[in-house]
Amino acid sequence: MSRCTLRNIFTVLIYAGVAIFLYPYLTGHFSHALFYLAAGIGLAVLCGILRCVCIEGDCPDRAAVSPKPDTRTPGVH
Repeated sequence: MSRCTLRNIFTVLIYAGVAIFLYPYLTGHFSHALFYLAAGIGLAVLCGILRCVCIEGDCPDRAAVSPKPDTRTPGVH
């Protein structure tokens, strides 16, 4: 699995943790709000730390997406 794939997976899991955290407040079910708070924040923080620790540096695949400047002299190929 490439670094960019892992970075994207961890990013989605961070947002999933935030969604879990907000679920009882958006639905109005406050009986299990503490569980959702702990689970959501725990997932978001854990995935955020894993995203920073396991994937050092920038994605090497992003260099392939951005075009490189043309350094050749015009008219010479």
